[in-house]
Amino acid sequence: MTGGQFHRAMGMVDSTAIVVGSMIGSGIFIVAADTARAVGSTGWFLAAWIFASLLTVSAAACYSELASMYPSAGGQYIFLREAYGKLVGFLYGWTLFMVIQSGTNAAVAVAFAKFLGVFVPAVSDENVLIQLDWWHFSTQQLVALIIIALLTAINCGGIHLAKLIQTSFTVTKVVALLSLIVLGALAVQNYNGVATNFSDLWLAKNVQGEPLEGMKLLLAFSVALVGPLFAMDAWNNITFAGEEVKEPTKTLPRSLIIGTGLVCLLYCLTNIVYLLLLPMQGVENSATVVERGIKFAAQDRVGSAALQVIFGEGGQLIMAGAIMISVFGALNGLILSGPRLYYAMAKDGLFFKKAGVLHAKTNVPVFGLVIQGIWSAVLATSGKYGQLLDFVVFAALLFYVLTVAAIIILRKKESGRERPFKVPLYPILPGLYIICASVVMVAQIFAQPNYPLASLVIILLGLPVYFLWRQKAVSES
Repeated sequence: MTGGQFHRAMGMVDSTAIVVGSMIGSGIFIVAADTARAVGSTGWFLAAWIFASLLTVSAAACYSELASMYPSAGGQYIFLREAYGKLVGFLYGWTLFMVIQSGTNAAVAVAFAKFLGVFVPAVSDENVLIQLDWWHFSTQQLVALIIIALLTAINCGGIHLAKLIQTSFTVTKVVALLSLIVLGALAVQNYNGVATNFSDLWLAKNVQGEPLEGMKLLLAFSVALVGPLFAMDAWNNITFAGEEVKEPTKTLPRSLIIGTGLVCLLYCLTNIVYLLLLPMQGVENSATVVERGIKFAAQDRVGSAALQVIFGEGGQLIMAGAIMISVFGALNGLILSGPRLYYAMAKDGLFFKKAGVLHAKTNVPVFGLVIQGIWSAVLATSGKYGQLLDFVVFAALLFYVLTVAAIIILRKKESGRERPFKVPLYPILPGLYIICASVVMVAQIFAQPNYPLASLVIILLGLPVYFLWRQKAVSES
């Protein structure tokens, strides 16, 4: 079976655009409400975003060493395979395909359709086209399928158009986020949150108003981290496309660290603006955005509420347009990256053989793009993708910990291998990340046991699939 070959077509700007563009989706405009409900105080709210930022940038610095060692297609799958063997690498790839990447694709596509509905009311989950018992198919889901199909088709056409779209949309949404920060900071007359948010900074309390201390506070803080960590996720996707990056040993580390650092800074500043414009506390189902506050923003749309404070009702339309641009760019980056990892798995005999063949003309993994698009579409029409994403936040963090720990293993196992980039403060930085992320995971097990359990079930379901693939590969050889 013959095909094309990857072209190193992405420079520093393109690579950083994939990091930044994949990270900035709809999360920053929504998850702040959930974080506020979990800890209930300005100090702990900001601490959650800052701590999540430090974890993310630290992980990116650690991945930079691995990416400089293995600048090939597959990224994180390759890192895990080299450190732990094919089984662990496969379980990550399995979870990525089944839920993390495809589920995120589905969620982002539906988010695009939801905000399109602000401009086109006919696009709604209430506008049902097909009803079969408990399952229905709406115009909102139809738009989600169209956007998945469109971006999949564009990516099948080659890396050049896909990277142009990625870079263009990334620049646009960074400018949009900066505009929100600047406009919010200048709207001094609308500082509704200053009077209440910046007194008793560290008085944490739950939604019922009960104070949180000791172990209860630790558990609440770990739950508060879920939203920020999810909003900051997908930065690792550039490692999947390592074989298409120019001067990868230099470009990959720089794009990872600069990209994550930029997004985390923008996110922290955005949340400070939220706190200036809106009170943290609020009353559920109140008439105005200020009365509802951050905690009870309508449908958790804190970004929309902030712009409504600045621009009035027109702010909702501005934010809807900004989010559509944001999620379109994020979806393009996610669709582009995933099939590069499936390509590496297929080369190891652990995925469909056709996924390991590049199109002879476009030099991209068309089969991988198509099956990812199909599965993403299935999840988008299932109505269950949101629950799946809740389940895999724990799984994603688990694989991040394993990958950072791989640095320590590979320093011994591959001591003679060239490392163009070495993680700073080794072994302190990787060690601190492993400890902090593990504490967060353990706390989540106690706080929300169903989600970590479901994550582990999804991962373990990959075991029989792995052995079937292995048996198939052996029989074919």
